Amino acid sequence: MRASDAERERIAELLREAVAEGRLDMDEFEQRLDTAYKARTHGELEPLVSDLPAPGTAVAPVGSSAPAPVRGSATDWPARIGSTPTSKGGFALWGGFNRRGRWTVARKFTAFALWGGGEIDLREADFEDREVVIRCFAIMGGIHVTAPPELNVDVRGVGIMGGFGEGPNEDGETAPQAPRVTITGLALMGGVGVERKRTKAERRRLKEAGEAERAARQRQRLEGPDGGAGGGGRKELG
Repeated sequence: MRASDAERERIAELLREAVAEGRLDMDEFEQRLDTAYKARTHGELEPLVSDLPAPGTAVAPVGSSAPAPVRGSATDWPARIGSTPTSKGGFALWGGFNRRGRWTVARKFTAFALWGGGEIDLREADFEDREVVIRCFAIMGGIHVTAPPELNVDVRGVGIMGGFGEGPNEDGETAPQAPRVTITGLALMGGVGVERKRTKAERRRLKEAGEAERAARQRQRLEGPDGGAGGGGRKELG
């Protein structure tokens, strides 16, 4: 069967998801993407994704029923829920605290900052439960929460002579399978802010994937639909 433009684009999207999750390196991604845009039939497209699972799923290792998480990817949510918590709170008095990198958020996490500051980074964190409550209390201090774009976040805190709020999620859409994090509490003459931001590694992978995709499209335009020079030849008149 001949492949359509929509089918080629669907394969390209699956490849983009795979490189963002770390399943393909950039060389493999570029080779498969280039082949996808040149493919004319279903038989050429299907092998390009036959060894890839559906985006965002965890794959069990050989001989084990436990899921093997793909770390560094915000889309691997099922493998990041259900761990034993490593921290249930943070406290700062004339100083600061931070929770970032690999850690597990408790079902109820309480953060307190008095004349100090705290940082809570959820981008590479695991979660004890699918429903998590983070209570933030900032008194003449500040607490900054960083969340990946896919995480479901509900901000309900109150600011008195201060601020308690969330910035726009301009970098993506929330994922239904991701945990739901409720951020509540009080900012008194201080501030609690929630920011949506990808990790540097994820941003780098997505940037490289976009550059490789643009290069593949450019090669396709130059080569034309039949693999030759696109629009560069002259037709001989008999």
